[in-house]
Amino acid sequence: MPKYMSGNEIRTAFIEFFKSKGHTYVPSSSLVPHGDPTLLFTNAGMNQFKDTFLGLEKREYNRAVTVQKCTRAGGKHNDLDEVGFTARHHTMFEMMGNFSFGDYFKDDALAYAWEFITSPEWLGLPTDRIWVSIYTDDDQAFDIWTKKVGVSPDRVVRLGEKDNFWRMGDTGPCGPCSEIFFDHGPSIAGGPPGSPDQDGDRFIEIWNLVFMQYEQLGPDNLVPLPKPSIDTGMGLERLAAVLQGKHDNYDIDLMRALIVASAEATKTAPDGPHAVSHRVIADHLRSTSFLIADGVLPSNEGRGYVLRRIMRRAMRHAHMIGAREPLMHRLVPALIQQMGDAYPELNRARALIVETLKLEETRFKQTLERGLRLLEDEVGHLGEGQPLAGDVAFKLYDTYGFPLDLTQDVLRGQGRGVDEAGFKAAMDEQRRKARESWAGSGEVGTEKLWYEIKDELGATEFFGYDTEVAEGKVTAIVKGDARVEAADIGDQVMVVVNQTPFYGESGGQVGDAGVIFSAGGAEVAVSDTLKKLGAVWAHVGTVTKGTLKVGDVVELRVDSERRAAIRANHSATHLLHEALRHRLGDHVTQKGSLVAPERLRFDISQPTGLSAADIAAVEDEVNRRVLGNSEVITRLMSPDEARAQGAMALFGEKYGDEVRVVSMGGPHGELDRDYSIELCGGTHVRRTGDIGVFKIVSEGAVAAGVRRIEALTGTGAKAWLSERDHLLTEAAGVLKVKPDEVPTRVAALVEERRKMERELAELRRQVAMSGGAKAEGGNEAKDIAGIRFAARVVEGLPAKDLKPMADELKKQVGSGVVVLIASNEGKASIVIGVTDDLTGTLSAVDLVRVGAEALGGKGGGGRPDMAQAGGPDASLAPAAVEAIEKAIAAKKAS
Repeated sequence: MPKYMSGNEIRTAFIEFFKSKGHTYVPSSSLVPHGDPTLLFTNAGMNQFKDTFLGLEKREYNRAVTVQKCTRAGGKHNDLDEVGFTARHHTMFEMMGNFSFGDYFKDDALAYAWEFITSPEWLGLPTDRIWVSIYTDDDQAFDIWTKKVGVSPDRVVRLGEKDNFWRMGDTGPCGPCSEIFFDHGPSIAGGPPGSPDQDGDRFIEIWNLVFMQYEQLGPDNLVPLPKPSIDTGMGLERLAAVLQGKHDNYDIDLMRALIVASAEATKTAPDGPHAVSHRVIADHLRSTSFLIADGVLPSNEGRGYVLRRIMRRAMRHAHMIGAREPLMHRLVPALIQQMGDAYPELNRARALIVETLKLEETRFKQTLERGLRLLEDEVGHLGEGQPLAGDVAFKLYDTYGFPLDLTQDVLRGQGRGVDEAGFKAAMDEQRRKARESWAGSGEVGTEKLWYEIKDELGATEFFGYDTEVAEGKVTAIVKGDARVEAADIGDQVMVVVNQTPFYGESGGQVGDAGVIFSAGGAEVAVSDTLKKLGAVWAHVGTVTKGTLKVGDVVELRVDSERRAAIRANHSATHLLHEALRHRLGDHVTQKGSLVAPERLRFDISQPTGLSAADIAAVEDEVNRRVLGNSEVITRLMSPDEARAQGAMALFGEKYGDEVRVVSMGGPHGELDRDYSIELCGGTHVRRTGDIGVFKIVSEGAVAAGVRRIEALTGTGAKAWLSERDHLLTEAAGVLKVKPDEVPTRVAALVEERRKMERELAELRRQVAMSGGAKAEGGNEAKDIAGIRFAARVVEGLPAKDLKPMADELKKQVGSGVVVLIASNEGKASIVIGVTDDLTGTLSAVDLVRVGAEALGGKGGGGRPDMAQAGGPDASLAPAAVEAIEKAIAAKKAS
């Protein structure tokens, strides 16, 4: 038997082994992919190296090792529906991988793999229980395995393109691969790879080694890569099952601890009848927590929609095993205990994860109850033993989170089934639409052009923290999609300079504007500045004078007034962030921001809206810090040192070896743990007093659990306050009271209006019952060709009140047609109601169009039982009633 290793020990061993082989350890990237619009979530270890493999990006190292968190729960790779029912499907898993970027190739890759899995110093797997597969014609790999590594030829299996040739897509790098299998022994059913019973559980693939040696240029165009590379992937969970003597990933320590936590929290057994539910909860707890930590929040579209589906699937299982109160958030400490050391973002986002899970599960319990009521209503319309329609079952699944098996369980006790074919058809249609509508996700991939510029010219040096004017040399000019050597008057260009004081848009702060002057007399009006690849500043603008050329020496001048306003707003967001955390709690974290010259926008994780008292308290605290006029201090330090100082940072942001830490609002002009300390690369005021004044002008929801605050500072805030004072003074003049008496006077007017509305409602009720003083035809219904008919013409009632009156008259008539015509300032509004028993032969829509035409109008619309129209001449109301009567008689006669 293999030696036992915990999941955390395996992860550490893999990293240490490859570091000993000269690999650079690269931490896991975010589950939200950067630079790849084709991916919904990061689903493989190589995702973050895609541009490196394509030759678009160069790194300081040419061999790397990672343990990448991955999610497969949407898009092309979707394992969601299988999770809990199989031994090896997960929505979140860890992929261990080693990579060579044009460095070593097959010989070293296979030798490293064999040493790691068989050496007693590392995993110590018995060699006689290891099988490998290779691509059918990869004789090189066969020779390496059998002659250099020493694997018995009878345990090397050749497989075809489907199993052992890896492609990134229709085009791009690709190549044959070799997979390593572990034999669990004859007591487990299944055969070796390539055999008829290979799908059994005896032989389990634990490692895939891809030899990227070709580039697919087209369907039949495969060319060798100049620098063949290596990309491997080994699932930590599968390997842990082997080393822990398990045949099921859910029995390994990392998963079992969460299953036991779920069982203890619900006072149920971890195995037995509720085993599947506990497995679903454990898996989904991992994926949802990691997604939230990486900035995804539940919503009705994109990544947030997939997150919500995962959450609700787990929460439905919690409901099934009897959890009456929200469960998922109570399991977060168990997850952090298992994985928090390896993934510190879980600890940093603990409060947000807990709050989000609790809020979503509380809401879902209400949704669950509504879904059950909908199911009950739908069943009430069915005949005895009649199955539930597939589209209804799908609506329950898609809208209320009811999987098909839950609906079937509910109906089974009633002797009913579900139209499964109809459900599948509805599911397939939704998937088809989803595929068509999914236009990609993640950040837009940067053009190859900018990689070339970066590789050739290097990074732009930014001087803008300390100056707004600097000299530089034009190193590149981009016009359209191409580099040019010169640009003339009127050309719209992006100018790259070796050094600049212009801030490039990032971190929510907009790019600087200003002017570039060349020594030869050219001028460029810069409207924006972009940061390409995080290193190259692109000054976006229009040539307004002369000809700008590559190589020109230029002077760059930032629009100083605009920059000052941006500085004030950016510093205010830091003070606002901390004030919100003080007022609302530590779960508040930044979810997005916009720092522009005219305003600031700040999105936060917060499940409920801010009260007027909250807003006032936050404003007061920010303004106290502004008036304190403390110095704004920036320091460079390592990310770990910054966090040790209490600096806030969001996982998913990329930080280098040094980070910029901005501290403000403290009483002594020093790093103050009691107030704002953040990692930030933006520009800021020198003292908080430079902000001037701070005013929140709006607050509202932008997504589930996310609130947006918009605010103003400095002259913008003062102008806003001045305008509000003007409006108050103007309102006081209209009301003929003093400004401080406006609220009392408005409240009195509102109460007077409510009183008048109550009196009017009573009048309307009397009109509806009596037909009104000027009702045509009296109060009694007449008979038209066997149809009861009641018509009323009333004066002065708003059109919106006619439908409720028509409903009341329909109740009085019982069966028949009712007509109401209201006259207002000479114009007519008409509503016609037809009782439900007559809509098969008479349509309110047809009749109302007849009435409208008689009133001098046309058109109208509604439903067969209720329709509405209008006309310009209310004096024609009697003629309209007569025309409707004739239409009813004609319809009956036909």
